[in-house]
Amino acid sequence: MSGVPLLVEGAALPVLVVGGGAVAVRKAGTLAASGALVRVVARSATPEMRALADAGRVTLDERAYETRDIGDAVLVVAATDDRATNAAVAEDARRLHRLVNVADAPETGTFANMATHRSGHLVVGVSAGGVPGAAARIRDAIAARFDSRYAAALELLGALRRSHLARGDGGSWRALASSTVDERFCESVEQGTLDDRVATWR
Repeated sequence: MSGVPLLVEGAALPVLVVGGGAVAVRKAGTLAASGALVRVVARSATPEMRALADAGRVTLDERAYETRDIGDAVLVVAATDDRATNAAVAEDARRLHRLVNVADAPETGTFANMATHRSGHLVVGVSAGGVPGAAARIRDAIAARFDSRYAAALELLGALRRSHLARGDGGSWRALASSTVDERFCESVEQGTLDDRVATWR
């Protein structure tokens, strides 16, 4: 799949997940955690999926999938254990111009989930050509370096950006960013010297 990496705002994003098994639970849970509004249609749901519904994280309708279920969903996930059903969901989603992820045939979908590392405002996604184990290993290696120190650094810089822009001083923010987010940025985060570098800009 030739990919265009995008970070989609999850809050209130309408999503349909078709399927009630382990894969569907994982995908529905991840999307719900991002703030998406997740509807699940499943002929049979596992206790884990029912637990997500009982906790109010997803809405669950236990019955066979119908085309009308796509409704206003922007993202559609086909994650049943029946290949024909997944193919039908994918076909409906493509016809309606919705993004679709197909669990058992990812090459037939239009988006794929990436192995994701989050630390505060830092979000890193890794795709590895359909080899999820490799993506997870690479993600973990990235996470080992880009840890909570980077979350704190981005929180600090974000607060400074907001304060400079709030007082109409965009030029000062651009100068600050140019002087601190340079070739020494990662070194200063990891050595704990970023605070000293931005002290005169507070």
